[in-house]
Amino acid sequence: MSFPNQPDKHAAESLLNAQDIVAYRARLGRMPNLHSPRGALFCLERGLPHRLRWRIAVRKAGSMNADLHETTRTKNPVVILTNFGGGAPMVAELAEELAVMGVRKMILLTWGGSLQPDLEHGDAVVCSRAIRDEGTSHHYLPPEKYIDADSVLVERLSKSIQARGTPCSIGTTWTTDAPYRETLAEVKQYQAEGVKTVEMESAALFTVGQVRGIQAASAVVVMDSLATYRWQAPQRLDSIQRSLELAYAAAIDVLSEP
Repeated sequence: MSFPNQPDKHAAESLLNAQDIVAYRARLGRMPNLHSPRGALFCLERGLPHRLRWRIAVRKAGSMNADLHETTRTKNPVVILTNFGGGAPMVAELAEELAVMGVRKMILLTWGGSLQPDLEHGDAVVCSRAIRDEGTSHHYLPPEKYIDADSVLVERLSKSIQARGTPCSIGTTWTTDAPYRETLAEVKQYQAEGVKTVEMESAALFTVGQVRGIQAASAVVVMDSLATYRWQAPQRLDSIQRSLELAYAAAIDVLSEP
């Protein structure tokens, strides 16, 4: 064996599992107060549940390395996670624990960079697959370039976003751990391959979904751009905030379905 780069590490048994942490939290009386939600939304824009509470009623439900809110007037309850910092490791950790707690559908809502010149600030991309340029997924599955999202959830989410009037397409995202190491050579290659966005979480969520038998998808709202081979930030955030709000409502609708 040669660690840390042992190629079949993903197949070995783990000494600590999510069910151990969930059981320990329950013994300490520190479980969040949830009503058996089947859907979960990882929301990187942490102010959305409070800002949109007049449209989508929520209640505070506790915490577990994230602030948890639960919807109160949807077809089925949806748990919304905010203030978890982002990044692949934390999303994977939370997704593992939610799976043990009975959640069967998970959507990530985040913002990211565009790699394609035809994508505007505020456009939404529902990710059908992710490039695994992060470390977390390689602890779960053999090395591969891509990990797929759940195709049914992708279709439902994209239709729900489009129905609200937000420009939305389906495509591939590039998931990386290092936002300040997105190099020119990588951007040129992925742009030529048609990759639409870059962000930090989707590959990890899709991987946990595949390994644990959970439906997983993500929506990336375009915040900035590398499409011209230099960083371009938006002049205003109005369209981005509006798209995040509409994508948030769309994701909760999809997650609340039976």
